[in-house]
Amino acid sequence: MSQGLKLVIEMGPLIAFFAGNWFGGIFVGTGVFMVATIIALAVSWSLTRKIAMVPLVSAVFVALFGALTLYLQSDLFIKVKVTLINALFGAVLLGGAAFGKSYLKLVMGEAMKLTEAAWRTLSIRWGVFFFAMAALNEVVWRTFSTDQWVDFKVFGLLPLTLVFAVANAPYMSKHMIEDEAKQP
Repeated sequence: MSQGLKLVIEMGPLIAFFAGNWFGGIFVGTGVFMVATIIALAVSWSLTRKIAMVPLVSAVFVALFGALTLYLQSDLFIKVKVTLINALFGAVLLGGAAFGKSYLKLVMGEAMKLTEAAWRTLSIRWGVFFFAMAALNEVVWRTFSTDQWVDFKVFGLLPLTLVFAVANAPYMSKHMIEDEAKQP
């Protein structure tokens, strides 16, 4: 699957959430988000015959907290979902690093080869980053309106994540292991 198509599949539900909220409010946005997430998983499955762990876990959270949001007619659940999923990812990465496991390597190891020390460092960096995003989400949803929180979720969290990923690129490049098949 091309990187462009992969990006469209991953971003589709978020864009659908924003549009649904824009045109119909948080409850319409949440319902659209749930449906778009299922569609994105189905499209990904049909193209690759596999579903990556992170999108699958995210989809479960979207389904559970989206259902609670709609059933109880409370936007609290969809807002807290962002906090909980970021805290979960942070806990998994930092917990793994504490016990000598790099779950980040399990997710990204096919895409790049890094030293074990680099995987550990990246796991710690990303774990702390996810906890920071969880804390930031808590501040934003408790301080601003629901529409402002949706804007932050779509136009704040994603750019912050991309900037963090790009900021880590030089470190990853420095610790990349050359493919043995390419060496003379």
